[in-house]
Amino acid sequence: MGLLHARLAKYDLPQKMMEKGIYPYFREIVSKQGTEVEMDGHSILMFGSNAYTGLTGDERVIEAGVRALRKYGSGCAGSRFLNGTLDIHVQLEKELAEFVGKDEALCFSTGFTVNSGVIPQLLTRDDFIICDDRDHASIVDGRRLSFAKSLHYKHNDMKDLERCLKRCPKNAVKLIVVDGVFSMEGDLAKLPQIVEFKHKYDNVAIMVDEAHGLGVFGRQGRGVCDHFNLTGEVDLIMGTFSKSLASIGGFIAADRVIINYLRHTARTYIFSASDTPAATASALEALHIIQQEPERIKNLWDVTNYALRRFREEGFEIGETESPIIPLYVRDLEKTFMVTARAFEEGVFVNSVIPPACAPKDTLIRFSLMATHTREEVDRAVAALTKVFKELGIIKR
Repeated sequence: MGLLHARLAKYDLPQKMMEKGIYPYFREIVSKQGTEVEMDGHSILMFGSNAYTGLTGDERVIEAGVRALRKYGSGCAGSRFLNGTLDIHVQLEKELAEFVGKDEALCFSTGFTVNSGVIPQLLTRDDFIICDDRDHASIVDGRRLSFAKSLHYKHNDMKDLERCLKRCPKNAVKLIVVDGVFSMEGDLAKLPQIVEFKHKYDNVAIMVDEAHGLGVFGRQGRGVCDHFNLTGEVDLIMGTFSKSLASIGGFIAADRVIINYLRHTARTYIFSASDTPAATASALEALHIIQQEPERIKNLWDVTNYALRRFREEGFEIGETESPIIPLYVRDLEKTFMVTARAFEEGVFVNSVIPPACAPKDTLIRFSLMATHTREEVDRAVAALTKVFKELGIIKR
């Protein structure tokens, strides 16, 4: 343990930030996740959540989980491959497949284990994985676990993507894996151009991570693939339950051949315990609600567009975002932590984004919206953040 301990002891950035009183992580919430949460005895505006549909505190979603807990118990005590498959797992898979426009779907215990389990299982040593350099960490880990050769291209740079494709042998499978909505920057994948490359080059397949697209983009929140009317061109669609579906878990959807293969080979599927009954039932109820209540997505976009306008009016640098994820660029690591701490003092919860979640020069505050936010809440948050950014000299005017 001597050498290992000595090596790990050199990692002291958290301790330095704690000493300065600006450490921004693992803050305790003692209430449901809503537009306001209870923390440290205070009510705090929540603009750091991924619950885009605002359903995490919805009583219908909660009661669906409670009913499943009473009927099936607290867990399944096994993997889907063995004793861990419930009828509601199968029902959710069928409804998800129909929702995103694919033949079949598989549900996993988390969204992370979808990407880390599916990607390495699809390819051989002779194949290529091609990723955007700002893809989610779960895609990065899936790529690392694969025996396939790995290439990556500059963020949303289609010339660089084509450069990667030209490097690959004609007969090799070339799997392009991309976030539909990039989770830190809020911009969309250039899916129409990626699909053009699928037809231009041989043996190209596309996998889209819809973690931040479901419940936000497309008809009834079907995602970015639907938004671009390109669902039929995308070979695999990944999604998660921990955002718009107000639960925990994830899924992969594709044609029957792909799903049959993954059902029997994806290691994070067959060697992990199945998703809990309560989580499964809550996700299923949330899926029903977003289809029955289109006004939720309308409200989400109304408040998103309002927030985008307000931040631009106040002089924030917000990049190329096209979604309810609004990056407020700071471009300084310590000041990013300072903003988070000061915003909390002003009654606003936001998230610090630092490497490896972004490039060192791109540190930012991640401000994200829910369908249940109001314009008045946005105004309060923008006022508080404007005050803090000006105090720290990030906004000059």
